[in-house]
Amino acid sequence: MDLFEYQGKEVLRRFEVPVPEGRVAKTPEEAAEAARGLGGKVVVKAQVQVGGRGKAGGIKLAESPEEAATVAGDILGMDIKGHVVKRVLVERAGDIKDEYYVSFLLDRSERNFLGMMSAEGGVEIEEVAVSNPDAISLVHIDPLLGFSDFHARKLVFGANLAPEARGGALEMLPKLFRAFVELDASLVEVNPLVLTGDGKVVALDAKVTLDDSAAYRHSIFEELKAAHEIPEQERLAKEKGLNFIKLDGDVGIIGNGAGLVMSTLDVVKDAGGDPANFLDVGGGADADVLSAGLEVITSNPEVKSVFVNIFGGITRCDLVAQGILDALSRLDMKVPMVVRLDGTNAEEGRKMLADQPHDLLIPAETMLGAAATAVELAQKGA
Repeated sequence: MDLFEYQGKEVLRRFEVPVPEGRVAKTPEEAAEAARGLGGKVVVKAQVQVGGRGKAGGIKLAESPEEAATVAGDILGMDIKGHVVKRVLVERAGDIKDEYYVSFLLDRSERNFLGMMSAEGGVEIEEVAVSNPDAISLVHIDPLLGFSDFHARKLVFGANLAPEARGGALEMLPKLFRAFVELDASLVEVNPLVLTGDGKVVALDAKVTLDDSAAYRHSIFEELKAAHEIPEQERLAKEKGLNFIKLDGDVGIIGNGAGLVMSTLDVVKDAGGDPANFLDVGGGADADVLSAGLEVITSNPEVKSVFVNIFGGITRCDLVAQGILDALSRLDMKVPMVVRLDGTNAEEGRKMLADQPHDLLIPAETMLGAAATAVELAQKGA
């Protein structure tokens, strides 16, 4: 779960990380009231779960409450990389002397935690990694041993922070790491971490990603998630207990097993098409599950064909075939469906589909052939 900036700052504040005072607004009037309460110059920041807000015009200064209302009106409703701005964060503007970058994340390749710091803050760390990789200080942290003064010093001095910022950074880093661990986060990133004119080190931004699997340990997760609007198709899939991820293509995908579904996405791409989703029905490919999957997939008007790819190990293909036929009798399908069955009782399953033909059902013997057919049908229906 990616938190909005204002949510990230709220949770970091609980760990005594210094963040600017700010208030959330959903209307220009609320932005003006927030600016009036904060006093002086403020910054109005779009709240979307994507970077590049400043370049897109989603972060603006305002000298007065009236100007805050005006710029909030400009930002609210803005589309930033496909994310519509529905709220803004109004913060008291500070005197920024210098900008830095810091983050803690999971390094899965090393099976360790990774701390990163750079004196080049305010820009995307990927750009720094390309243009000046030596400007990034890295340190791996053993989850069992935790974060020590040594790690903090290596990050701060390795990043070559200004001398007047080092004390504040050394004090803040253990707090950020504690937030990262105790929140079961996969990422805590501050960009920029700033040195103010009066010598304080403050988290001017906060990007926090939490692990949904740890929700049972944190009552705050549900509260944070309430601010997030779940797309209708994803909400429907969640209600039906399906492992579903929406993509941008027009070929709907159903498979049993995450590895097979990922392979199916690849072969559809290789065939010149674009998958519309990831949907894994696991071992429960009966009529109810298949009906639910088809209902979710076809609720997306961009889907022009569906590719059902089943390999029967424990799952019997004849039962899957019966499930497909039952699902077709329940649903008002509008798009063609290509079905590839292989493995346990595959011949029986294929015969069942052949014996009960349907205008929108196209059996296929091979995975590559099925992918090519599904892509061709999607292109015809576009």
